Amino acid sequence: MIEITAISVLGVLALLFGLLLGYAAVRFKVEGDPVTDQIDALLPQQQCGKCGYPGCRPYAEAIARKEADINQCPPGGEVGILALANLLDRAPQPLDAEHGVETLNMLAVIEESTCIGCTLCIQACPVDAILGAPKQMHTIIAQECTGCELCVAPCPVDSIKMISVPQTVTTWKWPYPVRPLKVEKLKWA
Repeated sequence: MIEITAISVLGVLALLFGLLLGYAAVRFKVEGDPVTDQIDALLPQQQCGKCGYPGCRPYAEAIARKEADINQCPPGGEVGILALANLLDRAPQPLDAEHGVETLNMLAVIEESTCIGCTLCIQACPVDAILGAPKQMHTIIAQECTGCELCVAPCPVDSIKMISVPQTVTTWKWPYPVRPLKVEKLKWA
């Protein structure tokens, strides 16, 4: 009998807490800005900071607030600028040279024979694409590397080099459309 009472009490408490959490989820729901989400989806997600912001999401938020211009992302290049201009109905502009120049897709490669295992590159990598342990050689997880070059400068023995990624069937990406198709409402006579 005591077991049934204890199970009943726990069941009632679980139901009450579930209802409370459900109410809180509906009442205090925080929705993101859909424009910021769309801008962020167009950015290359390198998290390199070349735009002057610590990552793609803060840059997207600044663009949505009109605090930043759409031509500050070198990894996105001309295709990214055109896509952002199209989304936001702004005039496309050339890439701002102050933030860098458009380059080919890059990949970091560690020369493992010279790596001393200092872990400075691991600390600098914004996407955790470097695998290794202190005083052991490190390696790059190629599928995770965004080519941001942030790991090159901290390496005290210059064992990290950037190589261009050849465009193959697996690395090629469809370019963003310049103008989306506009669907007009049909007028019935």
